[in-house]
Amino acid sequence: MPENSTAYEPTERTVPSRNRRRASYDRELVHSILDEAYVCHLGFVRDGAPVVLPTLYGRIGERLYVHGSTGSRPARMADPGLAVCLTVTHVDGLVLARSAFHHSINYRSVVVHGTAHQVTDPDELREALDALVDQVVPGRSYDSRPANAKELAATAVLRLDLDEVSAKVRAGGPNDEPEDLDLPHWTGVVPVATRYGAPVPADGLDPAVAVPDYLTVL
Repeated sequence: MPENSTAYEPTERTVPSRNRRRASYDRELVHSILDEAYVCHLGFVRDGAPVVLPTLYGRIGERLYVHGSTGSRPARMADPGLAVCLTVTHVDGLVLARSAFHHSINYRSVVVHGTAHQVTDPDELREALDALVDQVVPGRSYDSRPANAKELAATAVLRLDLDEVSAKVRAGGPNDEPEDLDLPHWTGVVPVATRYGAPVPADGLDPAVAVPDYLTVL
């Protein structure tokens, strides 16, 4: 798909079987959901059984880079390529309905299908590792020591192209049945948000080292 396209092309795997109206293939929406998070769940099949692992990721353009170690199962299985399904989810609210059946959550999610490959080019690997660090704390890769040869040898990064992608979003209040509207139960949405606390310095840090500006905006 052309990179300047505004939407990803739907496929059989990216069209949901339920609540299709919540699905979106808008490139900008997908990127925004991915860029706001840094933990994904990577699913694959090993010895005929499904495996899902939580791990860190970073995005550069139309590629995701997934963190691992050289001894991890995905890294060992990524040559010549590993079929994967990667998911990212934000929970934005708890939706409390009058009936138990209609309780829900407001969320934003992205699902990516594709074939992951291990990054072997040294320049791409360093760029990917910087992206992984900056995905968690933007600007941090320029304010820390780069990985040395020993650390690079112990680190594996998988590359997954954003080709077969969909987003799904649920927003708004509860969808109660008309006959339940007069029931005396509180109903509405409890917002959920990520909150960062004040940075806590490590033991032995020189007091003269100030908290960097990029941490004050988290």
